[in-house]
Amino acid sequence: MKNIFVINGGQIFGHSGGKFNKTLLDTTVAYFVEKDAFEVRYTDINDAYDLKQEVEKYKWADVIIYHTPVWWFQLPHGFKKYIDEVFTEGHQNGIYKSDGRSAANPAINYGTGGMLHGKKYMLTTSWNAPKEAFTLPGEFFNQHSVDEGPLFGFHRMNAFTGMKPLESIHFHDVEKNADIPTDLKRYISHLDHIFINNQIHHEHILNSAN
Repeated sequence: MKNIFVINGGQIFGHSGGKFNKTLLDTTVAYFVEKDAFEVRYTDINDAYDLKQEVEKYKWADVIIYHTPVWWFQLPHGFKKYIDEVFTEGHQNGIYKSDGRSAANPAINYGTGGMLHGKKYMLTTSWNAPKEAFTLPGEFFNQHSVDEGPLFGFHRMNAFTGMKPLESIHFHDVEKNADIPTDLKRYISHLDHIFINNQIHHEHILNSAN
């Protein structure tokens, strides 16, 4: 049995109703509920949450799935607040114990104090920007990918806790040229690739045999 913790960081604010990321949350939960090999829990950052319970979800999970839009090339402020509060609550309580350095040699080993080793995470993002803004010469992101460009810090944050990344999936041009059925079909295929046909599934088989 693999434990899956899903977080919807899509925030209802301004002109954003957060509908696409809420749809991803619902799709993800339904996907895992239908499969005997997985147990799923979730949090929607638009709802009230208890910090201690959120920390326990991180400690319980084998895989964390993050759904977030990108606002002004960063996380929505409600999602950032959630992470700041939950990770602070998890200090020396399951998420991280320190920054990993020692007083004897403070120049090395920064970022090695995480407590979530052995766990993995998967990131989905949604953008107004088209995918070509990341890939074409002369376009806005200078041919830097989402993961190595705007979301580099997010991935380092998770590395700080000790988690390892699964393959991300990103949805582009969702405001002006949305094609939700196609996006959801691509997303289900991505979940199948990661959790059924690939590493996570094989790990489950090996663990079940032991």
